[in-house]
Parts: sequence; C-alpha cells; structure tokens
Amino acid sequence: MNITFRPTTEHDVACLPAIERAAGQRFRDSPELAWLADGDVISAEQHRDYAERGYSWLALANDRPVGFILTEAHSSSLFIVELSVHLDWQGQGIGRQLIACAADHARSAGLTSLTLTTFRDVPWNAPFYARLGFEFVTALTPELRQKREEEAAHGFAFETRCAMRLPLG
Repeated sequence: MNITFRPTTEHDVACLPAIERAAGQRFRDSPELAWLADGDVISAEQHRDYAERGYSWLALANDRPVGFILTEAHSSSLFIVELSVHLDWQGQGIGRQLIACAADHARSAGLTSLTLTTFRDVPWNAPFYARLGFEFVTALTPELRQKREEEAAHGFAFETRCAMRLPLG
C-alpha cells in the first residue's frame, strides 16, 4: 500500500465531506457522543477555501483520498481545525503524518506551535495528541478562548473539551 501526502487541490474537495463523515462514525462507540456521527460536516465549499489558502493537506492510499487536515494561522500557532481519517484507514499512522505536514508548514511560516481543541477523555482525541507530544493548555490565547466559546455555543459541554499545544522546535 502506497500512502502519500500532499496539499489539497480544488479537485480533491468534493470527496472530503464523505471522509469526515466516515471518520465520525467512530463516535458511535461513545453513547454520549454518538450524535456526532450524524452531525454536520465541513462543506466542499469550505474545504475549497482552506485549500486555496494553503491550509489543507491530504492523505492518499494508492492515489485515493483517505484523510485530511485543515488548519488556520493564529498569531504564533497553526491551529488544527479538523483532522479526519476515514474509519477504514485509522490506526495506521496517517493522522500522525498529516500532523507532521501541518507542523512543517507552521515551521516554514515562522510559527512556534500547533494548537487544537479536542475532547479531553475520548481515547482517539486528547490521549492521542498527548502521545504525539501535545500538552494541555491552561492559559488560553485569545484565539483559543474564542474557539472554546464557539464550541460551547454549538452544544459541546465545556468541561469535556480542552485546548492543546505542540511546541515546534
């Protein structure tokens, strides 16, 4: 199996919502979060915007898209908006490699870290990122504070979520 990574192009965006939907099926394993499996996904139009701005990378298995990462620049960090790997392809290091693509981009842009918000106790969320070197953030930047407030406004219980940071050296 040949797994490759590259920036997302306009021609890729149509398949990305289906990858996010397939990745989200894993939430069916957590009864209190199962509703996320049927929740909204990022539209192809939104994906196109990330790709055009150079903030989206794609994982391909034998040239077929199986995962992606979306980011946005904050004052000193590159924020991970979404990391999705199709359920059939999870557990093979693809997410880790997509994070490495984002980290390389952040370094080349002069940013000092990757940041994200995620579920504190879901095994493939905060514990996964912690294994990759992400640290819990207690003093939130204005951008991370805004992200946490947006999540709460969208129905995510504040205490179930956290912000994390990976320093880039």
